[in-house]
Amino acid sequence: MKPSWRPIAVCAMATLVAGGCAESFDAKPKRTATAMVKEAGAKEDPATALNVWQPAHESPPAAVAREQVATPVMQEPVVPAGSPSGVGAAANRGFNTETFDAIVENPFLSARQNPLSTFSIDVDTASYALVRRFLKQGLLPPSGAVRIEELVNYFPYHYAKPSGDIPFSVNVELADCHWNANHRLARIGLKGRDVHQKERPASNLVFLLDVSGSMSDENKLPLVKTSLKMLLERLGENDRVAIVVYAGESGLVLPSTRAINRSTIVAAIDSLVARGSTNAGEGIQLAYKVAAENFITGGANRIILCTDGDFNVGVTDQGELVRMIEEKARGGVFLTVLGFGMGNYKDSTMEKLADKGNGNYAYIDTVSEAKKVLVDQLSGTLVTIAKDVKIQLDFNPARAAGYRLIGYENRLLRSEDFKNDAKDAGEIGAGHTVTAFYEIVPAGQAIPGSDVDPSRYQTHAGLTDAADGPELFTVRLRYKEPDGKTSKPLEVPVVDTRKPFDSASDDYRFAASVAEFGMLLRDSQYRGDMSFKAVLEIASASIGPDNRGYRAEFLQLAKAARNLKQPPRKEVAGTASADSDRVYAHELNDQPTTRPEPIRRHPGETISEPFEETKVSQVFSGEHLLRILVLCLLGWLLLGLERTRNRRLPDPGGFD
Repeated sequence: MKPSWRPIAVCAMATLVAGGCAESFDAKPKRTATAMVKEAGAKEDPATALNVWQPAHESPPAAVAREQVATPVMQEPVVPAGSPSGVGAAANRGFNTETFDAIVENPFLSARQNPLSTFSIDVDTASYALVRRFLKQGLLPPSGAVRIEELVNYFPYHYAKPSGDIPFSVNVELADCHWNANHRLARIGLKGRDVHQKERPASNLVFLLDVSGSMSDENKLPLVKTSLKMLLERLGENDRVAIVVYAGESGLVLPSTRAINRSTIVAAIDSLVARGSTNAGEGIQLAYKVAAENFITGGANRIILCTDGDFNVGVTDQGELVRMIEEKARGGVFLTVLGFGMGNYKDSTMEKLADKGNGNYAYIDTVSEAKKVLVDQLSGTLVTIAKDVKIQLDFNPARAAGYRLIGYENRLLRSEDFKNDAKDAGEIGAGHTVTAFYEIVPAGQAIPGSDVDPSRYQTHAGLTDAADGPELFTVRLRYKEPDGKTSKPLEVPVVDTRKPFDSASDDYRFAASVAEFGMLLRDSQYRGDMSFKAVLEIASASIGPDNRGYRAEFLQLAKAARNLKQPPRKEVAGTASADSDRVYAHELNDQPTTRPEPIRRHPGETISEPFEETKVSQVFSGEHLLRILVLCLLGWLLLGLERTRNRRLPDPGGFD
C-alpha cells in the first residue's frame, strides 16, 4: 500500500498555524487555584496558618485565593456602551459575584381600599455609598443596589429638634409633585435627639472582624484597620473594646480592654492578617458571648461587624445567620454592620443581619466614608435613642384618591403589625434624621394602575365625620425606649394645603431630587417627567449649607449617572461639546479604586488571567502575519513534494 504524505502535511500545517494563533490570543499560562494558593502563601508559617489572631511577623500576601465555588451573581452591574472606565468592561467578564436582593417597586394604592400605610423606619446608608462606588467605576449600579430611602437618608437635614420626653421630632411638609403636576408630594421627617460626646454613655464594644482570605485587598482589611483606629481616637476612659476575629475558625484577639490603652488595642489591630476561609457563625456567637460578659447596664453595648459578607464555612445559610442574630439581639446587645470591598460583596446578607440585630448598616468604600460613619456620626452609630420605630399613615379618602410610598420596599409592615410589640422594626440613633416621601393622588383623579373591577359582593363603607375636615392624612408612630418592652404612641394630623414645589424648603427640594435620582437609576415605571437635568437643577438650587461637601458630591454623581444613562454623541472634529459640565468616573474624586476581586473556583479548576480588550491589530501584528505566511508556504512545499513523489511511483495496476 502506498504511504501518503498529504494527511501528515495538512495536520502539521494546521497544528503550527493553530499554535501560532493561540499564542497570539493567550500569551499567559493558566494556573490552578491550588497553585495560586501555594504561590501566595509560600512564605506563610504552617504553625500559625489557622491561628489568624496571633501577631503576624510579615506582611500578608497581596491576594490569597479562597478555594470555593463562586456565588451566582443575582444582579450584575450594567456596563454602558460608552463607559469611560476600563473597570466597567472587566466587571461583566466573570469577576463579579456580588449579590443584591431584587426590589419590587411600591405601586399606587387606593385610599378607600387601603387607607393605612405602615412601614418600619430605616437609617441605613449603605446603598448610597454602593451607588457611588459603581458610578466611580463607570458602571450603572444594579437596580437591587438602589434603595431610595437609603439614598435620601444619607444626608442630614435641618429638622426641628425634639422637645420634652419624646426622643425625636416629627416634621411634615406638603407641596406639588414636580415630576407629575397633578399629584402632591408629602415628606415625613424624623429628627433624633442629639447626644453630645460628653453626654454619651459608656460603651462596651466588640469589634467582630472578618480576617479570611477574601479580605486581603486594600479596600478590605487594611481599610478596616484604618477605620477602627479612627473610631478608637474618639473613645474615652469609660469605653471598653474587645476584638474577635473569624476565618476558618474564630478567636479572641483582645479581651475587653479600656479604650485609653490605645497602644495595646492598636497593636492587636495591626497584628491581623487575612487568610483562610470564612466561618462567620462561630465568630458571631463568640462576639455576643464576649459582649454579654462585659455588659454595661445603661450603656451602649454593641458589636461592630466588619466584613465583605462572603461566608462559606460553618453556618453559611442566610436564613440561619439571620435567625442566630435575631435570637442574640434579645439580650440587649445591638449590632452595627460595616461592609467593605467589591467583587464578592454580599449586600443582601449584611442588610438582613443589621436589620435583625437591632442595628444599622453602612458601606465603607473610602477613608472619608469611614470618618463620616465612625467619627462625624459616632453618637448616632453607637447610641440608640429609640428602637422598633414604626410609622403608619392614615389617609382621608375624601381628599386623597390614592398614594404611593417611595422606597422602603423591604421595610413594609402589615397594618396589624403596627401595634404588635412583638414585631421588630428599625432603630434610630442619636442625631439621626429619617425621611420618607409619599406621592399622593388628589381626590377625583385617576390612580395609576387602578383599573380593577369592583367586588360583586361588597361596596365601600361610608366615611366618618373626620373625613369632612381639612386633614389629608394622619401620621402615627410607635416606638420603644432602648431598653423598653412596651411601645409608646405618637400622632400628628396633617392639613391639606397647596404649595408650589418651588416654594418648598431647601431640604424638601434637595431630598426630592435625591429620590428622583434613585428612581431614574432604577428606571421607575412612575418616573413621569423626571430627568437628570431636573435633578441637577433642583439639587443645585437647593444645596443649602453643606459644610462637609456631601451635597456637592451628589451633584457630581448625578452628572456621572446622566453621562452613563445618556452617553454623549461623538463630536465632529473642530466642534465644541454641548455639555461642558460632563463628569466621568475618574473625575469624581482622587480616591483610587482597586480591581474587582477574581471569581473563586474549585482547587483543581484552571482559570485564565484577567484579559483586556483585544484589538485586531494586537492579534494580527506584522510578526504574526509573517509567521502564518511562512507556515502556509511550508505546507505548500510539503504538498508539492508529495505530488512529485506520487508521479515517480509505478502504477500499482500494472502488476499482476
